[in-house]
Amino acid sequence: MRQPRSGPGKTRGRGPRIPATTLRKQKAALANVDQITGAKIPKSFVFSRGKLPSTLRHLQQDLRKVMLPYTALNLKEKKRNNLKDFVNVAGPLGVTHFLILSNPKSLPHLRFSKSPQGPTFTFQIEEYALAADIANSQKRPRCPPGIFKDSPLVVLSGFSGLGNPFESLVEYFQHMVPAVDPSTVKLAACQRILLLKYDKEKEVIDFRHYSIKLQPIGVSRRIRKLMQNNQVPDLRDLKDVSDYVTKAGFGSESEVDDEAAMVSLPSDVDKLNQASRKSAVRLQEIGPRMTMRLVKVEAGLCSGDVLYPWPVAKGYVGKKGKGTEEEREGQEETEDELEDGSENEMEE
Repeated sequence: MRQPRSGPGKTRGRGPRIPATTLRKQKAALANVDQITGAKIPKSFVFSRGKLPSTLRHLQQDLRKVMLPYTALNLKEKKRNNLKDFVNVAGPLGVTHFLILSNPKSLPHLRFSKSPQGPTFTFQIEEYALAADIANSQKRPRCPPGIFKDSPLVVLSGFSGLGNPFESLVEYFQHMVPAVDPSTVKLAACQRILLLKYDKEKEVIDFRHYSIKLQPIGVSRRIRKLMQNNQVPDLRDLKDVSDYVTKAGFGSESEVDDEAAMVSLPSDVDKLNQASRKSAVRLQEIGPRMTMRLVKVEAGLCSGDVLYPWPVAKGYVGKKGKGTEEEREGQEETEDELEDGSENEMEE
């Protein structure tokens, strides 16, 4: 005698059948929760206000890659979009952080904002280099697509003992990406580093983006390439297979003199980097690169009380500051770029 098939209203075994749609929702909700902090995984929008030259457009796209995978890489913006449009879209999508590029009359600005209530940290970009510029300056640029599957590790340097507003800024940077538990994190997920270093003498922050490469000690470059590519090399010009390994110039390239760069891996990472061997940790810059100066801190989302104005000597115009007429116009122009606009027509 056939048993009736289990349906939405019927049972199988001891418990009721959970609809597939419910399982998908539960799985999606679990994926959006940081397993370490228990809070929602931070997500970001990287967009611009006002017109940007082509170089800053490329910088915007580079910053989106830095914030991967929890950002909208292909976010489309319209001229009519205003800041409220982005806030309205951010809520349902779980977006918590904004990186906003603008180009006033002076130097480019980059705002780090917490949605929906702030605070907002405004930086003046004094120098920058695109990821393409960094790659063109290197003999062997390295930026495999797989390194963007996981968030970067944020490393902060030089911020200790500075007090506010830098304490709030450090907290913002730390919560900009998902938290990492060193005791449980998988080494294969540690592919990138975002270094933010504060220079106390120049009062600027150096923004650097690196890829992490593990290199086994005592293995020549040719052997590494052979094992990584899984392809038979061209041996037509060699008399014996041993010549491929013992050829001059390839025997000791993988050796690292700095003992501080050598580590013993707690677990296997790949075929070459295993727990039984020592590996060297190497960083290779992939860009973008920026030198930023903190010029303004606002309590709200690009609005509210000014908690940290520009120094008076530099003529900053805040709610309580003074400045020349030209500086006031520049400040008003920047604020208008963030506030003007109308309805949202963004696409991802």
